[in-house]
Amino acid sequence: MKRQLAILGSTGSIGTQALEVVSEHADLFEVYVLTANEQAELLIEQAYRYRPEAVVIANERKYPEVKRALSGLPIKVWAGTEAIAQVVRSEPIDMVLTALVGYAGLQPTIAAIQAGKAIALANKETLVVAGELVIALAKENRVPILPVDSEHSAIYQCLNGERNNPVEKIILTASGGPFRTKTPEELARVTKAQALRHPNWSMGAKVTIDSASMMNKGFEMIEAKWLFGLEPEQIQVLVHPQSVIHSMVQFADGAVMAQLGVPDMKLPIAYALSWPQRLKSTSERLDFNRYATLTFEEPDMRRFRNLAFAFEAAHRGGNMPCILNAANEVAVEAFLQEQIAFLQMSEVIERTLAKASFLAKPTYEDYVQTDGEARRIAKETVAKSSWNNRLTVY
Repeated sequence: MKRQLAILGSTGSIGTQALEVVSEHADLFEVYVLTANEQAELLIEQAYRYRPEAVVIANERKYPEVKRALSGLPIKVWAGTEAIAQVVRSEPIDMVLTALVGYAGLQPTIAAIQAGKAIALANKETLVVAGELVIALAKENRVPILPVDSEHSAIYQCLNGERNNPVEKIILTASGGPFRTKTPEELARVTKAQALRHPNWSMGAKVTIDSASMMNKGFEMIEAKWLFGLEPEQIQVLVHPQSVIHSMVQFADGAVMAQLGVPDMKLPIAYALSWPQRLKSTSERLDFNRYATLTFEEPDMRRFRNLAFAFEAAHRGGNMPCILNAANEVAVEAFLQEQIAFLQMSEVIERTLAKASFLAKPTYEDYVQTDGEARRIAKETVAKSSWNNRLTVY
């Protein structure tokens, strides 16, 4: 029988590539649910092509457009974030791919876990915000969480068959983004257009900005802590500009295992959807003749302060990573709207971390309250007129 999939965020970068995997292996997968936030036109196109049982558009203002366009098809159409959290509980669904952006992925992921659905996790913020809670729920409901991020997929693959062997540390590789070699003075003048040009990967706007500021790698570190049961001290971030080695695991005997491949997200997506089997793929193969030299360097946390903030939040625990995520989402949106400069994103985050209320043992309701409080503080910081006109150079 075909595996029934719910693809949350089907119009984004991960979602569209996941649908390509489904098309290439139509004998194995069937789409049961598609959801989108804003892109109604693309969601309609996908619904016509894949004929899911249901679609959900999170922006309720777009509901009439989607409903009207699909009125001739036997497809249920719903709207709103609550509808997404409800539809993932549908009995026929075997796996939920959570490819929503940011905090929005938390509620439906929890709902899917409570309903006993396998999770293909492409929304790292779910574990950044509430990792302890989510992992506990997954264990309680005996639900596998299969990582889709290329780095975590690499670690997962390296650990395959090694679960009983002690891990000394994992090494998360980072491309370094487009500004790896820029000076602080140059970083202060970075434009939105420059930040959206990633040298190796094609991603959505928010993830691309996070990569440029290295917050993405900080989030991946926190995600890895929960996925693999590690302490922050056991997670090393290493800049690897070629993006060929996707991550590594060092075991207690000193042996290091690495997973390599071309920068192509369809590989980790397919691995998560088909686990424990590997699917045949026509994707480009790694040609070592093109990569005669692979280089590595330590990240500069003085220039890329967001990575340092992530380690600090992971060490403190509690709701600090939730505060970090909320502040970052506000800061990135403000940068994309050209309200603040590139380096000012770190200042917004720093001030929010300092002002928001700390809770050592948060509940789900506490996470919701923390997210709201942190966003309010971050938005107030951005809104200050004197702030908008000031650039800081480190």
